[in-house]
Amino acid sequence: MGFTYNEIRRAAYLLAPGTAPLTARYRALPFPEQWRDSLLALCDAGRDAEAEPYRTVPTYRMDGVLQSLAPDLVVRGRGSEKHGDEKDFWLYAPADIPHPLPDAAFERLLTAWVRNLRPEPEHRGRVVETLAELRADPPRWREVEVDLLGCDTTDGGTALPLGRQFQLATDHLARRVLSLEPYDTGAGLLRFRAVPRGPRQQGAELMSQPLPHEVKNRTWWFSVVINISLHTAPFSPHLRLHVHTGLRRWATHPAANGRLHLPFRRDTSVYLRPTVPWLPGTPTSERYAVARLTWDRTERAHDWRETSPAGILRGIALGQPFPDPAELLTEPEWWIGEGPGVRASVVHSNHMGQHGVKAGLMSHQRSQIVEWAEQALPEGLTRAPDLRRSRISPNTPANPRPKTQGDAKKAEEVRTTHARRAALAVAVRAISDEETASTGVPVMEARLLWQTATMRDTAIAALAEVLALDGDGGAPVAEAFDTAKPGVPVLLRWETPELAILLRCLPLSGGLADSLDIDPAPRGRGRALAAAITARRTAVTDFLTADGADPEAAALALVEIDRRIDFRTPLHDPKFALRLGCADAGVVTQFTAVPRKARGYNSEKNAAYRARSAWLDGLRQLGVRVVPEHTLGDRLPADLHYAAVWMVKRRADGPTRVARHAPVTVLVGPSDPGSGQAVIRGWDPEQRAWIPYPKFLLRLTRIAELPDAPDEIEGDRAPGTSNEVDEGYAPGMEIPLSPPPTDGQPYPRVTFQERHHKREEQRAKTARYLQKMLRSLHGHPTLLLAHSQNGRAHWPWLQDGQVIADLIRTGHASAGRLDPDLRLVRVRDASGRETPQWWGIGNPSGVNGLAAGLWTETSDSRVFYSTTDKAGTFRASAVEADKLAPRALRMGKRKGEPTIDTDIPAWNPALMEVTVLGCHPASLGEEGDTPEALAMAVHQLRQAADYLDALSLPLPLHLAALAQEYVLPTVAEEDDGSDDPITTDDRG
Repeated sequence: MGFTYNEIRRAAYLLAPGTAPLTARYRALPFPEQWRDSLLALCDAGRDAEAEPYRTVPTYRMDGVLQSLAPDLVVRGRGSEKHGDEKDFWLYAPADIPHPLPDAAFERLLTAWVRNLRPEPEHRGRVVETLAELRADPPRWREVEVDLLGCDTTDGGTALPLGRQFQLATDHLARRVLSLEPYDTGAGLLRFRAVPRGPRQQGAELMSQPLPHEVKNRTWWFSVVINISLHTAPFSPHLRLHVHTGLRRWATHPAANGRLHLPFRRDTSVYLRPTVPWLPGTPTSERYAVARLTWDRTERAHDWRETSPAGILRGIALGQPFPDPAELLTEPEWWIGEGPGVRASVVHSNHMGQHGVKAGLMSHQRSQIVEWAEQALPEGLTRAPDLRRSRISPNTPANPRPKTQGDAKKAEEVRTTHARRAALAVAVRAISDEETASTGVPVMEARLLWQTATMRDTAIAALAEVLALDGDGGAPVAEAFDTAKPGVPVLLRWETPELAILLRCLPLSGGLADSLDIDPAPRGRGRALAAAITARRTAVTDFLTADGADPEAAALALVEIDRRIDFRTPLHDPKFALRLGCADAGVVTQFTAVPRKARGYNSEKNAAYRARSAWLDGLRQLGVRVVPEHTLGDRLPADLHYAAVWMVKRRADGPTRVARHAPVTVLVGPSDPGSGQAVIRGWDPEQRAWIPYPKFLLRLTRIAELPDAPDEIEGDRAPGTSNEVDEGYAPGMEIPLSPPPTDGQPYPRVTFQERHHKREEQRAKTARYLQKMLRSLHGHPTLLLAHSQNGRAHWPWLQDGQVIADLIRTGHASAGRLDPDLRLVRVRDASGRETPQWWGIGNPSGVNGLAAGLWTETSDSRVFYSTTDKAGTFRASAVEADKLAPRALRMGKRKGEPTIDTDIPAWNPALMEVTVLGCHPASLGEEGDTPEALAMAVHQLRQAADYLDALSLPLPLHLAALAQEYVLPTVAEEDDGSDDPITTDDRG
């Protein structure tokens, strides 16, 4: 038995009550508004008279250059002073350091920027005139004092930070950490440097020197990273600083073609460390610079992105030149570590293959690094109180995942398969609108669309195992499978007491699983992709319709296709087109990969496991789910339903150039006590009715419809930043799009007004949807779940800065009281580092480990925290694992021997915040809700017995989020596995 942790500690810090304000002095430079007219005239010179004129000066590129080449500056961005903080400025520099941007250096950057605004030869004279006008009236630096953590509060009692505090407060703490003695790992010293962070990144970052790790005579490089970010907590008047630790791995070895394989359609970050200042005349900085490599379609090669320093500063002399991209990609290891001239490290991503150093730090090592950094805390800044384990009820649901061995395990497996068949019978009746009391045995029709005999036979056997089916279903000779075709499939049938299973086996012929046929021309790529998806979608629908598929029903198909990486690019992957085509024929889909043997890869070994998992996931799409049953008794209303709202999103700068935003809601009805089986439905806004979950998924494909001309970007941008800050943009500002133009023309523009109008339109649609959906919930007690990062941009009431306890607002009307049957709970995960890293404390051995449970800070809290056990695939990751120095093994045959864990992946369960935004507390002697009981029910909903591991979200939200698979166009918009993005699994 391991140690049971009853308290956990967070790497979160706030000012202690009664403490003096935390202030700092800066040199500050306001944006020179006197330059506005001259710069706008330059940008509009020679443009079509009918073209919309620039409303504001496009400073995006200049901001990036300033942040990288003068890294000791804090760059707030143009127009930031209009975000409610009249004392905000464009540039900041601590008053106690050498001036990071003397006038001569600023003049050089100004010249390069203005020339870059209009690089066309015919505008050279106008550029010279504009520069003369700007030099005649230069801006002036000022001395200012800034309160870093003091702020007003909202009507709901939540801290309301100013925009500049997200950068200045975190930068201030980061500078204090840099002043500490180097961190002693036990095998060496870590010397950290700061990394420039722009206004949209909202935080500070420190990174150690690159460290080598030897694996089988190959050297791999990595660095330790410390991130500091500023956040709010609902109903708390105090701003909080979060400290996150982790690893950043460096691309070290080229691919077989002699070059690094960079991610498709994504920029790749390169961290640069010069040995002399970039700009002559500026002081030496110990900070890194960051530039980005991108694919230049014209040159058919990778080059520095135009918005990076190397792009805007082409043609002017720097203290040291940027590395040549070709040399960097062919010899990446030469540029890492110590050496002559500028040092450069390319961030590793999974697209580059395996890395000898595995991601993340485990809990104990995290706590050690954070404890070292805590020495830099200024007076008055203290750690957030430790959290204690909730004792309101057991942390596990009434129907937990069974943990049995031997004969008992076999008996449990038999019981589970019979329960699964019973649940499937209920789901099939719900899909076909039959009465549950019908005397007829329902028939579940499924299809197996196969490509290889290996997976075909494996999938048939896996289905029989999953549902405990006897016999082979009447399988014919093997040759019969090869001659099957739509309308004449191989039919396998099993009869059980609960239902009949009919499996239609068809080879996926006619090139339906082949790579999409996309016109390779660089322009019109979105249109070509849409055409390819539409053509394949239609072909798949025709294929299934010819086999008798009914668009009004809902069946299941298991589809065998190649892996994503087996296609030429992610855009050529036909998976989404296959899903849409199947959906048009009334078939929900689950995919499994073609078994293959390749160098370092053999998926034939786990084909049976993958097939079994695919069938289970497919049955879940039909509504076969085990819903965790709470253990709160009469602390919760009887017959409590769970609803979960999720914003399905698709960005306009994705491959199809089409934005889509639509709320979806899943409703989980109460289950029969002890069965865990519940009715799962989704809200259909057109019918204004709750429909079976699989039919709900099929109807979502309408959201994925692609217009005839999808190449026009509709003005959407990336999701909002942490704590609902509007990315530092102000009315009239230009919002740069990705990718930038390569023909020397000014940046395409989507103004703040256009973006604001689009956002308001989306919010209005969401409000209408919510109002109708919520009315449908009248009459039975319901706990409504929402996800903060996913939903707050379109449902503003979820924002920390808006919410008021026990009220609700869905549109422009004032907030009102909750319906007597409704409770509102918001969850927030670790994405954006919005919940802090954590570890269990109190172990007599001194090891700070991990613990599953619901945690609370005070007895009257509305804010709780949920943690789960480690995922099964990471059981080998010891909580005391050390990636920086050898440690002695504590157990096993090699007890006492030294080991190092650099090549073992680390994974820590993320801290999920559970906030009871609205309930009905007891009053005037009447019984009411207990917020802690509601939070415990949400925590237990993460522990569904039919999953191997706990879910990252409560089950109803998990089901709603899965709907996105029927809306997203391609995998190209997914996280590419880079060590740069923030992940929600909290690997660190």
